[in-house]
Amino acid sequence: MIRLLHFSDLHLGVENYGRLDPQTGLSTRLGDYLRSLDSLVDYALAEDVHIVVFCGDAYHTVHPSPTNQREFARRIRRLSEAGIAVFLLIGNHDLPLAAGKAESTAIFGTLGVPHVAVGDTVATYHIETTGGPLQIVALPWPVRSHLLTKAQYRGKTPDEINEELAAAVTRLVTREIENLDPKLPSVLAAHITVFGAEASYGPQRSVFLGRDVIVPNSLLANPAFDYVALGHLHRHQVVRETHPPVVYAGSMERIDFGEENEEKGFVVVELDKGHAEFRFTPLPVRGFLTIEVEAKGADPTAQVLEAIADQDTANKVVRLIVRTTAEKEPLLKESEIFRALADAFHVGAVIKDVERSVRLRIGDRNYEEMTSRQILETYLKVKRVPRERAQVLLRYAEELEQDLD
Repeated sequence: MIRLLHFSDLHLGVENYGRLDPQTGLSTRLGDYLRSLDSLVDYALAEDVHIVVFCGDAYHTVHPSPTNQREFARRIRRLSEAGIAVFLLIGNHDLPLAAGKAESTAIFGTLGVPHVAVGDTVATYHIETTGGPLQIVALPWPVRSHLLTKAQYRGKTPDEINEELAAAVTRLVTREIENLDPKLPSVLAAHITVFGAEASYGPQRSVFLGRDVIVPNSLLANPAFDYVALGHLHRHQVVRETHPPVVYAGSMERIDFGEENEEKGFVVVELDKGHAEFRFTPLPVRGFLTIEVEAKGADPTAQVLEAIADQDTANKVVRLIVRTTAEKEPLLKESEIFRALADAFHVGAVIKDVERSVRLRIGDRNYEEMTSRQILETYLKVKRVPRERAQVLLRYAEELEQDLD
């Protein structure tokens, strides 16, 4: 049996909602991410994990700072020195913009770090672990220009192009499946979007805007695989329960309030040929908290303070949404509100949703009475957008609205 630890989407370099730590000179949010990664490494060392499979996006940018690269390498070295195999897949945030440039994790392969393999192309990697041999089919982030020629784009709609891309990915992975050793356990490690999976309502809204290649579930359900380890979507979720299990590990930390209510952690898999059992292991990550309060009474500040007192804000990133009226807004005492939030790790925002007695009018109509299309049409007229371009924008807006519905 092979004990595999699956994690993804570390995104070192995200420093929003943080501040400078005077003791280290680094962002306090970097400290959050590194503590989560340390907890994962400690678990792998203590629980006799044989291989750690990382499914992409080690850093948040393609040009990570030397500090972020150093800190990531320190944790990978701990695993390597303990004899634990490590497989690092390339995600979309890892890919350089120009062809021929190296991705940030390529340095591990260049230096020949023991027990570390980098999955930078669609291929099968044979890995020796202390629990036995394992074969991993790598599916890094699909790059459109690598899969299709310019001629294949001509005259195609976005949906047709995505279908072509999905078909190209299917062909590449199927080729690897045909060459797998049927006697050895096999894993598909992929940084992709799977049809039917749910994205967080944060930085991944692109999933709903048609920018991601949507991979069909049928490709992942191939019984040649014993486990499918996925990255890219930040929400931990099980896409498929039965053989083979198809699982998103999710991200390691909450990036923004779109992930406020999501657990973060990693997946531990007990793997044999033809069988896999898995469980999600949560991590004690930084809490995010939204406080919403109606402050329309005689003392709106007191209402806000009462709402804050009812919540545990200690060491959390807090967002406060205050719904009030134009008459009561001047009575809100921000100094008292911020004092009440003094134990928060960071106050992300104090948003005042002010109810106005005068409705916003567009032309001779209230905007509340207009459809979204009518509002956009009026806006384009005010901006004097040429009629031909306006029609194109309206058509795209209608398609987008239908997709969201």
